[in-house]
Order: sequence, then structure tokens, then C-alpha cells
Amino acid sequence: MFTLSLLEVWAVLCTLCWVLSVQSYDWSSLNLPQEHLPYYFKNNPNIEKICQEDVECPYKLELDKKKCWGYEKDCPESDRMSVPTCPEPSRGWTHDKASQLDMFWTQGDFGYIRDRLGELTTLCKGREEGDSSLQCVKYLRYCQAKNLYIDFKNLKTVGSRDRFKEDVFKTGDIGGHCQLNQAMLKAQGEHKSPLQSWFAELESYTALDFKPIADGHCDVVLDKPTYLIKLDAGINMYHHFCDYINLYASQHINNSFNTDVNIIMWDTSEMGYGDFFSVTWKVFSEYPVMHLKEFDGKKVCIKDAVFPLLARMRFGMYYNQPLVPGCYGSSLFRAFSQHTLHRLSVDQEGPVQNKIRITLLSRQTKYRNIMNQNELVGALKTVSAYEVTVAVFNMNVPFLDQLKVTHNSDIFIGMHGAGLTHMLFQPDWGVIFEIYNCEDAGCYYDLSRLRGIKYMTWEKPAKLTQEDEGHHPTLGAHAKFTNYAFDVEEFMRMIETAANHVKNHPAFKAAHSQKYGQPSKEKDEL
Repeated sequence: MFTLSLLEVWAVLCTLCWVLSVQSYDWSSLNLPQEHLPYYFKNNPNIEKICQEDVECPYKLELDKKKCWGYEKDCPESDRMSVPTCPEPSRGWTHDKASQLDMFWTQGDFGYIRDRLGELTTLCKGREEGDSSLQCVKYLRYCQAKNLYIDFKNLKTVGSRDRFKEDVFKTGDIGGHCQLNQAMLKAQGEHKSPLQSWFAELESYTALDFKPIADGHCDVVLDKPTYLIKLDAGINMYHHFCDYINLYASQHINNSFNTDVNIIMWDTSEMGYGDFFSVTWKVFSEYPVMHLKEFDGKKVCIKDAVFPLLARMRFGMYYNQPLVPGCYGSSLFRAFSQHTLHRLSVDQEGPVQNKIRITLLSRQTKYRNIMNQNELVGALKTVSAYEVTVAVFNMNVPFLDQLKVTHNSDIFIGMHGAGLTHMLFQPDWGVIFEIYNCEDAGCYYDLSRLRGIKYMTWEKPAKLTQEDEGHHPTLGAHAKFTNYAFDVEEFMRMIETAANHVKNHPAFKAAHSQKYGQPSKEKDEL
């Protein structure tokens, strides 16, 4: 009679489990841009191995590509997605070009992620299986917790209009079964502020004498990984996309882009949240965003919690971000753009043969309108090589439809305002033309530098007409509170410069050649 030893049985079972895991892996669940797959495999060698073994894995060609984001410990610069360029001087910020490049990469690229990972410290350490834990970066700007216990008995959202109350928790209301370094926790309060850190929420974190989930102390148990997020203004694209890009950066810290996760809006009020860009949540989760008030008065336990980077952190991205002059091209911002467009299924339909696609954003607001907009649009339409769109982006236009226009705009024109944040989703060869910056020169220029596309703004004040001095409700005369007209000839000169940049950009040439099998033709009109 044939018999197997226990060791042999164990080996057979392990092999069977491995075969089943290989056969059952859902490769579509990765849902990443193809360009990002080698980076993903680099940071997830277990998934890479499954792909190597699985004959059905569709990503075999990506396995041999040596790529890394730059925050990994063994990532040479040559293997990164891209390296910033600094063709202009730093104006005294640094003493040499190498320092300038490193500063930009640290401030606004994956070097920022590297530095946060380097700060990640265990504040509460589990001692046995099933225990809790708490890890945070400096000043609690990002934290991750296991088996977290939260008692919301003092949340009291009914009637509250305070979105970020700081007195919700007392000792014992939030914590876990782990060994807490309380002195280190208490030392992290320097950045305490609603949208700058999680210190107000976690300063009362307590080492509990019970295991929250195992000992049955929870009214609600959230088994899925859960992101708790404090949000900036949901009706303003510039501010709200600070939320989204910091959430994306936090996914890199957490090394997970899985959408089978919960997202809870940390809002201690009873008020609703106006969100003009809510379709973007589909990039991060398969499920509707939950509101904190759903848990009012309950004891909630979360197996795997993440408190992500916040929108208005000191020296954060991209609000409150000092950015060294002279540098361009953050691979982090480019990756965020690609990731978002991929998961929302926004396709690039261009380049269009012998055409430059120009979109002019029409504000239709009280201030910062282009008074002679029709005249400028009419001049653009006289050039056969220009495909011209006048776009009105407001709450009545679905944001997904807006993105489809933006991503297919070679040149995007608009007055100073949050709508220019659409530049994040222009193609790599795109030009953002802030036709007038209203004396706020750095805001969208810096954002364009991060995205890595060409920025232009009005160059000749004498060829610009201001309707009046401007009427700020409290500050009096103000450049942002009036309207403007622009010299048509000068406008067309600048558009020609923008069009020439587009058609000569290496990415435009490559895309054109791939689509049509030949270089783009030179046009006299350009």
C-alpha cells in the first residue's frame, strides 16, 4: 500500500495551493496603465512570480523591464520613469545644478515619497499575532494602523457645522492593543491643523488592555482596507485635486492600488459635501464614499486603516508647496495623470493629422471673462490647421466629459482660475496658455512645471485692456475682480508659438508616427 509521510503531504498541499493561486489570479484587477506595470512588479515580487508561472498572465513582456519609481532603495536614476530637467537657474535656491535637480525631485516628485517612507516610524507596536499597530511619518501627516479601535460616542454630528472638530476623542476612545511610545506620539504636534496633519485625531491614541476585534468590542467591523480622508473644497478643482493627488501619493507609500477598499470622509459635521468631481473616486475605490456621520455613536474597528497625506500640508503637494525655480517634469504628477485617465477610461484620440486641437475655456462668470472672446475665436478659426473648441466647464457638464475634452487638447487656453487645473490631464506635448495670470504669476505656472508641459501667459501688457480697476468685496481694486480684452494679432502670434511647440515635441512626433506611420507635415499656417 502506497503511503505518504506528513512532510510529503504538506509539500503536495503547498504545491496545490500555489497552483490554485496561480490559476485563480484575476489579472484584470490590476487595472494599471501598461507603462506602470514594470514598476508595480518591481514593488510586488510575489505578484511578479505568479505572473511568471501563470501561462494566462497577459503581462509577460513587462516582467523583463527594469523600472522603479525612485523611492525604492535599489533604484538607479536610469530606471526611473523620467528625470526632471532644470534648464534655468535656481535664482539662489541652490548652489549647483545637481542640488537644484535633487531639490525639485524631493519637493514635487517621487523623492517626496522616498522621504516620507524614510520617516515612517512605529508608534505603537504589537507584541503578538492579532495585535494592533500604528505607524506614522513625521508630524502625523500620514499614518497606517492595524486593528484600530474608534469609539465615536462624542462625535455628535447632529446640528454640527464644524467639519474638523478637534475634541472628538479622549483617552481610550481611539487606540489599539499594542505597546505605545506615548512620548514620541505627543512630540508630533507641531503641524496640528485640520488639513495639515492627523495629530488632532490621533493624539489621544491609547494602548488598550483588550484586543478590539478578537474580544468583541466593536459595533461595526470594517474588514476591507479603509482610507480615512479629510477633504478640501469639493467645488474647486485646484483644491480638490490636492486631495486626489495626495491620496495617490499615499497609495505609493502603502504600496497598494487596489480598489476593493473603503473610503470614509472624515467630516465631523452634519453638513453635506458638494463634490463636482466625484467620478474621480472611481480611480481609488469600487464603492461610494462613506461619511463619518454614518458611525456617530458607534464603536468601529478597522482591520487595516490608512490616514493619507493631506491637501494643505506645510511643504506638501501642491498647495503650500515651495518649488525650486528653473525645473520641470515630475514623474509623480505624470503618473497620477496616466493612472486617473486609465481608470476612468479616457482615451487619447490624437494627434489629429495636420491639425492642432485648441480648446478655449469660457468662464461665463462675473469676473475674469475675455471681453472679446468671440473675436479671438473667430481669428483662430481662420487658420485651417487649428481645430477649435470653446468649452464651458460647470456643474452641468459631467466631469468625465470635461476630461475627454482636456485630454484631447493640444493647447488649452483660459483665464486665471481653478479650471486651469485641467492641465494635469493634457497630453505630454500639451501647452497651457493662461492668457492672463491676473498678477498671480506662480500658481498655475508651478503646476505646469510639475505636470511637465509648456506654460504660456500674456507677455505684452500694453496689448491688454482691463475693463476697470477691479472690485474685490473687501480689498478694493484687484486684478482678479474685473474683465479683460486682448489684442488679436498678439494673441495669434502666441498661439503660433504654442502650435510650433506642440508639433515639434518628441512625444507628439512619436504619437503621430505611431498613428499615421509618417511624421507630421509642416503647415505654413503654423
